[in-house]
Amino acid sequence: MNRYPQRKGVSSLPAPPQQSDCHESLPDVTIDNAPAFPGTLDRVGMSEVEVAVRLVSANGETVLSPARADVYVSLDDPHVKGIHMSRLFGALQDGLADNLLSLDLLRQLLNGFVESQNATSKLSMLQLTFDHLVWRKALVSDRRGLRTYPVRISGHREPSGIRFWVHARVTYSSTCPCSAALSKQLLQQEFDRDFADVEVIDSERIRNWLGQAIGGIPHSQRSYADVTVELNSDQVELPYSELIDLVENSLETPVQSVVKRIDEQAFARRNAENPMFCEDAARRIRMAVDRSSRFSDYRIEVRHLESLHPHDAVAVVTKGTDLRP
Repeated sequence: MNRYPQRKGVSSLPAPPQQSDCHESLPDVTIDNAPAFPGTLDRVGMSEVEVAVRLVSANGETVLSPARADVYVSLDDPHVKGIHMSRLFGALQDGLADNLLSLDLLRQLLNGFVESQNATSKLSMLQLTFDHLVWRKALVSDRRGLRTYPVRISGHREPSGIRFWVHARVTYSSTCPCSAALSKQLLQQEFDRDFADVEVIDSERIRNWLGQAIGGIPHSQRSYADVTVELNSDQVELPYSELIDLVENSLETPVQSVVKRIDEQAFARRNAENPMFCEDAARRIRMAVDRSSRFSDYRIEVRHLESLHPHDAVAVVTKGTDLRP
């Protein structure tokens, strides 16, 4: 019997073929043999399991999306040789494919992992990694395009209860404030040189000069914000979409999916209005996360892939030290 009933109106994967359960005589070394070296283990399980998660698509429909899962339980009986690993795999397949991904579903899975081990495990851990697909409108034009955001959901069942973390990566543009200031200085120097002998300059001549002058171009680079938050215990939803929006709104220069010239000009204006070192970006995100009532802890890492240097500029800020994912 499926312990995760199918949601009404939601299609499921084709059912696997029925198999005869007549293998009582097959050996089971995990039961028939004691461990050569008895002892407890913190985690036993599987990583990079190929699964499907059921998400709400960019069009508002419920769809299956490919994902990877890491699933573990503790082995608390020192005299048991191994865990029932296939039961973890079966619970993942039964639970994820037919039910919309939610905190309730994850709680059921984490509890089910422990129950499936016949009292040899007390702790469980599940981590899901997938891409979140979103439609994004252009800055000015009526165009829109798709963006994908890497997301990671982690859950731990512990003696004190179940805890959840959400991680998302947001890609944005960062313009170096130092480079911007130096470029402005070059423009000023070029202006002083070209108009050194002119006492009165009419506005039309200045406008024409600005259309030709370059001075210098501030360097910008594609940048990444990796943000992990721990959810408050009273949360009932998975806020990965809200986390992505929060980070993008705090930075104001997220990369664009589709642009026409008018959008590219608007993007250039945004970059000019928001020059930032990696330290600035990390502080912006921290301020936004601190204001949210959804999160009890966080780790923020921003990385600017420098166009000036062959190395990256990185800033990290955490609220606490208990972020294990």
